[in-house]
Amino acid sequence: MDKSAADAYVYAKASGMLAKSFVGSRTIKLFSVNSLQELWTLVFSTEVPAIPEVLLAKKIEQEAESKFLKEYISLLKNYSNPEQILIDILRFYDYDNLKDIVASLCVAKTSGKTPELPALADIGDYSKLNIKAWPNLAKITESSDLSWYNRIPDFDQQQELDSKLDLQFIRKLWESMHDLPGSSVEPVSSLLKEEMILNNIMWSIRLRVYYGMDKEQVISKLMTVKDVKKLRDIKADPLAGPVIKTLDWDIESYSDWAKWKYSDLLNPHEEGVVWKIDPSWVQQSAKTAFNAKALRQFRKHPFTANVLVTWFKIKQYELDCIRTAAEGLRLNVAQDIIQEFAGLSSV
Repeated sequence: MDKSAADAYVYAKASGMLAKSFVGSRTIKLFSVNSLQELWTLVFSTEVPAIPEVLLAKKIEQEAESKFLKEYISLLKNYSNPEQILIDILRFYDYDNLKDIVASLCVAKTSGKTPELPALADIGDYSKLNIKAWPNLAKITESSDLSWYNRIPDFDQQQELDSKLDLQFIRKLWESMHDLPGSSVEPVSSLLKEEMILNNIMWSIRLRVYYGMDKEQVISKLMTVKDVKKLRDIKADPLAGPVIKTLDWDIESYSDWAKWKYSDLLNPHEEGVVWKIDPSWVQQSAKTAFNAKALRQFRKHPFTANVLVTWFKIKQYELDCIRTAAEGLRLNVAQDIIQEFAGLSSV
C-alpha cells in the first residue's frame, strides 16, 4: 500500500475506532456503571473473568492498555515507512517499562529476593528493550540509546535516573516532530509542544508545593530541548522559557496566577478564602483541556501524521479514564466524586 492509500485507510479506520471509543461525550459512560463487572462488560463486551474484585480492577487496566496499544500498532503497520514521530510516541511505553523494570530490580537488590518481572506494556517489534534478557539490565538495554542504563541503582538514585529517562524521551520526541514533512509539522508540533510546556509547568508547581523548592532549585530541574546552563539560555528555551516567569508568582496568591495564559486550569478561588495552587487539580484540568484540543484537531489535518498523533493522545486519555473509573469502583468512591476527579463533572 503506497503512502497516500495508507493515509486514507488509516484516517477512515482511526475515525471508526474513535466513534466506538469512550471519548468526547461518550466518556461519561465509564463513570455511570455500578461495579467492576459492569465496567468490564462495557469496555470489552466479553465475559467477565472469574477473579476477585481487587484483581479484576488491575485486569481491566491491563487489558485496556493492551487493547489500545494493539489498535495503534495495527494502524501504524499500514505504513511501510512511517514517520519517526509515530514510532517515538509509542516508545513512551519503553521508557515507562524500563522504570518498572528497574524498580522491581531495586526491590530485589535490597531484599535479597529473586526479582519478579513486572507486568509490562507490549509494543511488539517497536520496542528497543530486550525483555527476554530479564533480569540482566545491561542486556535488556544493550544496543539501544538506553544502553547507558546498565546497572541497578540504589533507591535514592531512582528519581534522578527516572528524570533522565523523561528528558531523553522528550528530546527525542522534540527532534522527530521537527523532522516531519511540511504539512504535518505545524499541527503536530503545536499540540505536542503545548503538552510538553504544560508538563514542565506542572512539574515546577509540584516541586514548589510538595518539596518547597525555591526558584533557583526549580530552574535546575526544568526540562529543556538541549543542555543549557546560563539563565538567559534557559529563558530562551521553548519548553523551559514559559515556566520561568511563573516561578516569581506566589503559590498562595490567586491574583498572581490569574494573569497566567492557562488560568482556566487553576483550582477555584473564593473571595476571602485562603487559596493555594493545587498541583493535582491543575494536572487533571490540563489533561482534560489537552484531550479536548486533540479531539478538535483530529479531523483538521487528515492524511498527515496529525491523525495518528492525535488518535494516540485521545486514546491515552481514554485509558486514563478507564483506570480512574476502575480504581474508583475498587475503592467504592462515590460516582460524582470520581467523575469530578476525572474532570468530567461538566460533561
